[in-house]
Amino acid sequence: MKRSLINREIEWAKNLVAKHNINLPVFAHFKKTEWQKCLAGTQSITKTMLGWDITDYHMDKYDELGGVLFTVRNGDQQDSSIGTPYAEKLILLHDGQSLPLHFHYSKTEDIINRSGGILALQLYNAHDDNTVDYDSDVIVYMDGIQHTVKAGEVVEVTNGNSISLTPRMYHLFWAKKGAGDLVVGEVSSVNDDNVDNHFALEMGRFSEIDEDEAIIHPLCNEYKKFDK
Repeated sequence: MKRSLINREIEWAKNLVAKHNINLPVFAHFKKTEWQKCLAGTQSITKTMLGWDITDYHMDKYDELGGVLFTVRNGDQQDSSIGTPYAEKLILLHDGQSLPLHFHYSKTEDIINRSGGILALQLYNAHDDNTVDYDSDVIVYMDGIQHTVKAGEVVEVTNGNSISLTPRMYHLFWAKKGAGDLVVGEVSSVNDDNVDNHFALEMGRFSEIDEDEAIIHPLCNEYKKFDK
């Protein structure tokens, strides 16, 4: 991904959440000088990877596959003294944009349609060898109500509603085409994107970046660049 695209997408994300009356924490707006002034007191932010996270999963088709994520709070699976024992994210998707088919080894998450368009999902179970089970029904809870859906059936979640995804439940979700840009919330157990994602197809979680312009805000895996 180009740094110019990342910078542009962060500004788009800020405008989108503001449009829906959602306020971001102060560190969402830190630039290089702010990070350098307070880096010594932000270990909880940097170690638990709070902040901006923009990725195309190494697939180089960001308009279709990718998104802007912002981690508001999180903890450390190995050190309970850091951060919180739960995580919260915002996921901002352009109309029609999707995240890839994947599951988590340990994370349980509620995916919430906070505002904007319609959240659409496809769900699958995983075989013991971690491949996708394209045949068996999936049992899933939506706002506390149990549902049984066919493998790959499109499930739609409207504003204010949510769906609970458990470990090893494959999920692919997107902003339904034509329904508008989407603000998704995620409330989960502690999140570790370095080790807890299993993708159905081979891809990378964090993108390689072409530094075609200066960094405005660092991504959550880039704070060391500001420790200078």
